[in-house]
Amino acid sequence: MRQALTKAEQLAAPVRLDAYEPVARALDYIVENFEDAPSLEQTAAVAGLSPAHFQRVFKAGAGVSPKRFLQYLAAGEAKKAMALGQNVLEASFAAGLSGPSRLHDLFLVAEAMTPGAYRKKGDGLVIRYGVADGPFGRALIGATDKGICWLSFSGCKDENAQVAELKSDWPAASFVRDDAFIAPLAGKAFAFAANRSLDKPLGLHVQGTNFQLKVWEALLKIPFGGLVTYGGIAADIGAPKASRAVGAAVGANMISLLIPCHRVILSSGVIHNYRWGAERKKAILAMERANAEAA
Repeated sequence: MRQALTKAEQLAAPVRLDAYEPVARALDYIVENFEDAPSLEQTAAVAGLSPAHFQRVFKAGAGVSPKRFLQYLAAGEAKKAMALGQNVLEASFAAGLSGPSRLHDLFLVAEAMTPGAYRKKGDGLVIRYGVADGPFGRALIGATDKGICWLSFSGCKDENAQVAELKSDWPAASFVRDDAFIAPLAGKAFAFAANRSLDKPLGLHVQGTNFQLKVWEALLKIPFGGLVTYGGIAADIGAPKASRAVGAAVGANMISLLIPCHRVILSSGVIHNYRWGAERKKAILAMERANAEAA
């Protein structure tokens, strides 16, 4: 008889990509209706599953129960999360690549392009891309032989518009549609975003100016479930008066989830601009907070 998996083994187990679709629908529904505190039965109906099965699927995909996720979207919980986030700003950066940020076993290796290669904007590179279901909806993912170079969400833009944006960001590269190649990378990306362990590092391939690279490196220091301000990042990179430029660099990040631009908020605590919508940003932060506290 096969022994039951331990909790750690369950968390480490991969989630099938096709299981994310009802999770994404449920997350969107909860975010849109959290003030009405939708019941498990109501949310399960939106996902098209029985309450018991939905509870299992949601926990596997989001890492927490629907009830816990809803709690972190409630106004009181959001205020508490903001307060906690403000308290850990300095600690987030002080942690560097060790401590509570979980970056000591990063499992995420970012390789920047050389200045010469950046000027050529992908010349000689082959980028394979494809679409996969994730916990926050359909995602377009692109990758070179060095790692993931693009991760964007559907919703505010259709797939063709996203592909066009990907190609404009790497104008000299060659592109190949290859969903089969992207599928395992997508599984690892979504697992990493849910704070699951990976069997080997997940590579990233980024291109940007020196200033952008400094900002993105600072984003990678933010602990899972943590929050920082634009001013906090500006101070960390030695440019305390460059909050506006930091905001532009954060907005230029095209590898969402993995380079966590969603963890940057205004000094007022307001969750605002996000390239793929403020509601999606709220959902990601709520999931991270709930998972971090559960851990």
